[in-house]
Amino acid sequence: MSDRAAGSGFAELLRELKDRSGLSYGTLAKRLHMSTSTLHRYCNGDAVPADYAPVERLARLCKAGPEELVELHRQWVLADAVRGRKADAPEKQEKHEKDEKTEKAAEVVVTAEPVPEPVPESEPVAEVVVGPGVAGRGRRVPRPALLAGIAVVVLLGAAFAAVRLPSGGTDEKNAGPAGATAAAGAAPHRTHRSSTAPTPGSSAASKTPSASSSAPAAGPAEDTATAGSSPTADDGTAAPPLTVNTQPYSWENPCSQHYLIERAPADVAPPPLESDATAWVTAHQAVSSGEQYVTLTVQGSGTGSVVLEGLTVRTAERSSPLAWNDYAMGYPGVGCGGNVPTRSFTVALDAMRPAVVPESGHRDFPFKVSESDPEVFYIRADASAYYVGWYLELSWSSGSRHGTLRIDDKGRPFRTSGNNGRPAYEFPLGGEAWRTASSTG
Repeated sequence: MSDRAAGSGFAELLRELKDRSGLSYGTLAKRLHMSTSTLHRYCNGDAVPADYAPVERLARLCKAGPEELVELHRQWVLADAVRGRKADAPEKQEKHEKDEKTEKAAEVVVTAEPVPEPVPESEPVAEVVVGPGVAGRGRRVPRPALLAGIAVVVLLGAAFAAVRLPSGGTDEKNAGPAGATAAAGAAPHRTHRSSTAPTPGSSAASKTPSASSSAPAAGPAEDTATAGSSPTADDGTAAPPLTVNTQPYSWENPCSQHYLIERAPADVAPPPLESDATAWVTAHQAVSSGEQYVTLTVQGSGTGSVVLEGLTVRTAERSSPLAWNDYAMGYPGVGCGGNVPTRSFTVALDAMRPAVVPESGHRDFPFKVSESDPEVFYIRADASAYYVGWYLELSWSSGSRHGTLRIDDKGRPFRTSGNNGRPAYEFPLGGEAWRTASSTG
């Protein structure tokens, strides 16, 4: 198969799936977290995705069958190999040119071998009188001997000065900028530990301030903490001037919320209300399926305002989707829907570097909060090809202080897993047991 045929076969399959779905390029691109022009290039054969995850997500959105998924993956492998060969050609040429330049430079270096500078062995550097009253010039002392003598004198002087220093080993009167710099370097990095309440058995006596807390700081204090920190940290320093209330199991709407559980339907309780979702998830050790909707309420805790500079996604673990049963929270036949609230963001967890992206038409960071003016953020993170453990980092600044606040599920990463091909169950309204989900909807 030629390179052109391999690339066109992959693009042709993508176009067939797109046309069959009845969705526009813009709608598909938005759900795939990519630009419309990029999706056009994939379907036209002008570009090949470097990662298979967006290809699989596109196929799933277009209701591709198992055989189509296998063929699509095969075509992507062939197209990716063609793309690699095309990219290697200019790189090999560039490497060949660099090797030629390196060889020529080596020849010049070998040809222009430096000539060692001659050093006279008995060059006179000083004249010393042999003894008192001796007339005439003394014998000449070679340079090495003179240098050795100077070194001995310097060492003797240093030893004498060390004997005269106080027992503390530091001359406080002569302490200058060097001492101040050392003290500044000893200033502790202010790290706050997660604490909404003290752990059982803990004692306030363990909160010992750092011995170097009186040292001058070298610059603005940088604080790292976990959401929900107390007003003071264990080292006695002030906590970040803001609080974050995290709801890791919010529902955008019941129809979109699913959970993966490693239990048979007979062992799973009926769907809870959204207000009881956290307890239900904990009892069943469930994992958000397909997507997770996290609500963050950020509020200042001091007199001044706090600038929220940005949210960063950190991936703690990544693996294949969990092979558990999928349970839907919505009741079949009951309508769902609603407007997207302001301050809404999306996270594509399948991406190699997931990022917090504002919903279309919504503002991006920075924001400003205070005690009387909080902000509520809605984060919708979706996964299709992987199981992902993740958390967020909120960068903030207030006056001369700045730092980072970790946001997670009570000290543990959020957990979201793809659910493609997993056994799906639904709970009929007014029913008494879970049943196999219908293929419609």
